[in-house]
Formats: sequence, C-alpha cells, structure tokens
Amino acid sequence: MSKAAYWLLTARTKRILKMKNKLRIVYMGTPEFAVPSLEALVESGANVVAVVTAPDKPKGRGRKLATSPVKDFATAKGLPVLQPTNLKSPEFLEELKNLRADLQVVVAFRMLPEAVWNMPQYGTFNLHASLLPQYRGAAPINWAIINGEKETGVTTFMLKHEIDTGSIIFQEKEPILETDNVGSVYERLMNRGAGLVVKTVKAIEENAYKLKPQDESATIKHAPKIFKETCEINWNLPTESVFNFIRGLSPYPAAWTTLKGKNYKIFWGNKEIGSSPTELEAGEILSDEKTFLKVRTADGFIDIKDLQAEGKKRMKIEDFLRGNKL
Repeated sequence: MSKAAYWLLTARTKRILKMKNKLRIVYMGTPEFAVPSLEALVESGANVVAVVTAPDKPKGRGRKLATSPVKDFATAKGLPVLQPTNLKSPEFLEELKNLRADLQVVVAFRMLPEAVWNMPQYGTFNLHASLLPQYRGAAPINWAIINGEKETGVTTFMLKHEIDTGSIIFQEKEPILETDNVGSVYERLMNRGAGLVVKTVKAIEENAYKLKPQDESATIKHAPKIFKETCEINWNLPTESVFNFIRGLSPYPAAWTTLKGKNYKIFWGNKEIGSSPTELEAGEILSDEKTFLKVRTADGFIDIKDLQAEGKKRMKIEDFLRGNKL
C-alpha cells in the first residue's frame, strides 16, 4: 500500500492495520513482581496472546490450591493462561508453538530451556532487578542492600544459555536510600521495571535498539538464593554491616538471631557506631526493659526497633518489652 493510499483510509481502519502489525507476545511470570509489567503491556495495547505461569499449588493449613498473582490478573483480563509442570514436555512445546509468538517476555519466572526461549522470531527478553552484570542470580535486591550499595536498577536483556548473561537492551538506575529495606526497593523496582518492559517491547517492534554485551571484565558480585541459615545475624561484624544485613532481608525472609535462648526475627534496628559501654561482648544485650533493646556489634550497637518472637506476631520494641523481659 502506498503512503498516499494509506492516508485516505479512515482512522478506524488505520488503527486496525496498526494492531495487526503489533508483535504477538507471550508473557511469562508468576509472583506479584511480575504483575505490573503485564498490566503495563496490556494497557499499552501490546498484543499479549497468552500468559505462562506456575501451576496452582496447595497453600495454608487447608492445603487449598492457590493461584499465582500473574494468573489472577491474566484471568481477570481474559488472557489465555498456560500452566505447564514441565517446560520441556512435547505437549507444552506444541501448545507454545501454536501461539505463533513473535516475542516472549519473562519477568520473575523459572529458568527456560533453549527450546522455549529460542522459539520466537525476535527471541525472549527478561527483566532483571539489578544493573547487570552486577547481581546476577535469584536475590539481586537483597544482596545489593546487604552489600551496602547506594544504587541499583532494572535491566532488560535477551536470554541465552548462561543465566543472566545475555546482551543488554535497556537499563534504568534507582537509588538505594539508608532508610530503605527490601520491601521499599522491591516496590520501586517493580514499578520502574514495568515501564522498562513496555519501552523494550516498543523498541523491538520499531527495531529501535542496539544490544550491548555484558562487561565480563568487571568484578561481578552475585546474588545467590537466600536460605534460612543465610539469614542468621553475625553480631561480630561491624555495625554498618549488621544494619545493612537486617534491612537487606526485611520484611522477607527476615534476619534472625537468638537472644537468651529464643529465636527472634529482626525487621529494623538503628545503628549506633562507637557507643558505650564497650565492655559488652558482641551479641550481648543492653536494655532498660521498657523502651529500648540494643545488641552489641564489633564497633557499636544495633538499637532494635521491630522484631518478632518465634511463634508470635511482629511487634514494635516498646510493645514487646511491656510483656517480655530479657
């Protein structure tokens, strides 16, 4: 069709032609973090033809099947949902192939086999919550805060064999404030990432991007999966390190420690570097048993403000001390 003929068409017909030119997108994600990106794509008019998410899982005391946040959103929007248990199964691969996707978008999903990520014409890109190549791995937000970083961000990159190593499409930076914990940074990156996903899809549609290989010569910090034993506080470390460790695990999965023989999750504590009395050993307690509870570190104290005793509810320190004596 010539340009002259195109401009003679009605506005409605132009919109239909434009929609037909949009890439067919399959979206893959499971947790809350992946919902805003899918919502942003839908609201932008992207042609999301299906959503792939985790199978329903038993949850809670009643062991009732629970659906993923991504499935809940997709169902509400009338999007087809696939929930494969095996990403390499011939049945799933055939179903995926029949969707005729031009592009796949991955946000907080499991590792994909090559048969999946290499299927679409334009490949598969992933949203990662760090400034790659730094903090490759399962827990980038946690480790960035634990390590005392002042800045993080979000990255979109093309998938390849090695995890989190593909060529970068776009990156956006996000500051980490001293008042931040994982929850607050997670929230900001989740929303910033949604905008970056839309930007990336539009750039691929318009062929308006350049891939940038990750810098493998840099000293790369990793972000491995966090386990319960990873979360125990080491009071022998400097105050700054303990402070970052606590906020880097708050509110989930939460740093923990043993005080007077009982386990406690610590959600927040103010740092006091160089405070006295210095005769206390690391891990020992200083408290008036009414308003404050401090734990000695290598060079100061952490003034605990928010904690949870094992089997109890989360409490502010003043409320805790009213009914508990340490």
